[in-house]
Amino acid sequence: MEIKEFIEEMKSGQTISIDAEARKCMHMLSQEALRLTAELNGGYHNPEEIRGLMEKLTGKPIDETFNLFPPFYTDCGKNLTIGKHVFLNSGCKFQDQGGITIGDGTQIGHNVVLATLNHSLNPANRKDVIPAPIHIGRDVWIGANAVILPGITIGDGAVIAAGAVVTKDVPENTVAGGVPARVIKTILSDEERV
Repeated sequence: MEIKEFIEEMKSGQTISIDAEARKCMHMLSQEALRLTAELNGGYHNPEEIRGLMEKLTGKPIDETFNLFPPFYTDCGKNLTIGKHVFLNSGCKFQDQGGITIGDGTQIGHNVVLATLNHSLNPANRKDVIPAPIHIGRDVWIGANAVILPGITIGDGAVIAAGAVVTKDVPENTVAGGVPARVIKTILSDEERV
């Protein structure tokens, strides 16, 4: 299975059984991601080297404004899209098989987990995976130790509080926090504050 076919199948949102061709591709991509993240996390790399390794990992260009403090972990890489002026702090763990899109200007804190795969509640089908993408808008701030679950969209300008577990979409220009996360307040623009 080609990477493009794999990504299309993961975008479908259909359950991927343990013996599906996509699972074999998933495991192959995971091995490549493990190798590249081991290289990334195994010693010091300057910003250009980090971007180069991230380009190999994602298979896509990474803008020169991207910044990452390793260690960084992902189990695929090829279904991860990163905008401009994005910052990832150390210890982030991305499960991107289902697709992760990070908008321009987003900042992601220490130890944030983005998970795009779920499993059946039925024990007989527990090994099957159900992909659902995560979409993070522009200028989002995700605090340390937050967890974003499969299928979530975080709107432009939103803030996710440290330690939050996001189980529902977060509207733009709001602050969400707690377990499970809920909207705590709306962020007013400078014009609205006057």
